[in-house]
Amino acid sequence: MPEPLGIFGGTFDPVHFGHLRLAEEAIGQLALGGVRWIPAGQPPHRGQPGSDAAQRLAMVRLATAGNPGFTVDAAEVETAAPSYTVPTLERLRAELGPEQPLALLVGADAFAGLASWSRWRELFGLAHLAVSHRPGYPIDARRLPPPLAREFAARLQTGAAALRRAPAGGIVSFEMTQLAISATHIRGLLAAGRSARYLLPDEVLDYIRTHSLYRNP
Repeated sequence: MPEPLGIFGGTFDPVHFGHLRLAEEAIGQLALGGVRWIPAGQPPHRGQPGSDAAQRLAMVRLATAGNPGFTVDAAEVETAAPSYTVPTLERLRAELGPEQPLALLVGADAFAGLASWSRWRELFGLAHLAVSHRPGYPIDARRLPPPLAREFAARLQTGAAALRRAPAGGIVSFEMTQLAISATHIRGLLAAGRSARYLLPDEVLDYIRTHSLYRNP
């Protein structure tokens, strides 16, 4: 079985150290062969991003350039269709083949809302789910909606080896160092003319300044 590949999608508006740390810890704890970053072109579940798709793609490329375990997938930015996870995974399956283990990286909060995603049950036929959580606070099935709690109980597996046994279908969790950083907070700081240094890579911050992004109109 090939090494599992992490799949990390998001708006990344802008990408910051919290995103980078999640991807890095997923590689280390789950023995992934790498992480493929997929910036959303048109995120369907939120308002208009503060930067356009090409700019968000450029910032992700700048942020990940120094890590050989990271690759960037521009397909969602280059298409005019809204970015939904199941079609994205179907595209990757067609590209990588049925035997490649895929691990969709999601945070605990996003996982708790999984039952609201389009065609969410089909995710398990296409990838494993790798859920990050705070150290000492594992995923609590009692806090999940009943349909998702049943899937969680049936599919939960332990350890990185679980991702190598099959191409898809399992749920694993991993602890992530908690960084109190959010893209919303960064955008607010920048809109107010305040410093966002040390919350995101300098290369990304330089790009934001050069292109006058997130300024208060």
